[in-house]
Amino acid sequence: QAFIKEYLSTPITHQDIDEAETVIHAHGLTFNRAGWERLVDKHGGYLPLRIEAVPEGSIVPVSNVVCQITNTDPEFYWLPSYIETALLRAIWYPSTVASVSHYCKGVIRRALEKSADNLESLIFRLHDFGSRGASSHESVALGSLAHLVNFAGTDSMAALVAASRWYQMNNDMPAFSIPAAEHSTMTAWGRDGETAAFSNMIEQFGGKDKAFSVVSDSYDLWNAIDNIWGKALKDDVKNMGGTLVIRPDSGEPTKVVREALERLAVRFGTTLNSKGYKVLPDYVRIIQGDGISPQSLSKIIDVVMNAGFSAENITFGMGGGLLQQVNRDTMNWAMKASAIC
Repeated sequence: QAFIKEYLSTPITHQDIDEAETVIHAHGLTFNRAGWERLVDKHGGYLPLRIEAVPEGSIVPVSNVVCQITNTDPEFYWLPSYIETALLRAIWYPSTVASVSHYCKGVIRRALEKSADNLESLIFRLHDFGSRGASSHESVALGSLAHLVNFAGTDSMAALVAASRWYQMNNDMPAFSIPAAEHSTMTAWGRDGETAAFSNMIEQFGGKDKAFSVVSDSYDLWNAIDNIWGKALKDDVKNMGGTLVIRPDSGEPTKVVREALERLAVRFGTTLNSKGYKVLPDYVRIIQGDGISPQSLSKIIDVVMNAGFSAENITFGMGGGLLQQVNRDTMNWAMKASAIC
């Protein structure tokens, strides 16, 4: 939809033909000027092509045809190959991102089925952190939209604009986020002011049914958990009415997440759910957004559950691993001619 609406819905003009001829001849190639001029005269510059595809968001096994393009006017038999590269690019990237996201959703779903009382929070368990790590603004929009086929959390604002532009979302919001601190907003208070910085987050964003995230490793994550969140601000965290989501952001993820959960359990206690796994109080959770890939996500979940904690204690944020660390060979995408008359 995005490719068709953005690039194929505007007719070709004689000015476009002039520009293309200049570039292509200078490049050392031949150019079918007569064919393109005939297309403008006969079809008003619109491409006589039929593009058919499985519905977006469908779960389709590999080695299946998901899209085909056919010329609808025999006079323009040469036209499909002109957009093959652009059409394939428009398909492989978001489809691959959606597949990575879908794989992660399966890992998280199985973990929640084993260790949590319900799956209500599943669509918020993997958050898109990839906006600054992607190669372009358009890549962010397309990749994050693909992620939103599976989940409902993103920090990539471009996806929200793209959803409205290409999918007529009207007033429907396709994804959500929560207020979140970053290192600059914490360290701006100075090391001696870290407790005040954390307290300010509670004051500004705490409240009944509200959630907010605070990066807590600016100086010493373990001191932040043991002495600031778990001691100086413990009562404030317990009584604010919302949920504090602590974000570790350095170190080896499996070790850091497990130890963070164990330290939080000491300070805030846990309960056992119906599956026999430990769950922190509703007012405190963890989000791990550093070093997340499909592989590391699986390892973190295994370590956490082996330590007796439910997967519901953790949310994940994925950046480059979601939107950037893919290519056309990740899932062996190709487009080939299948019929010629």
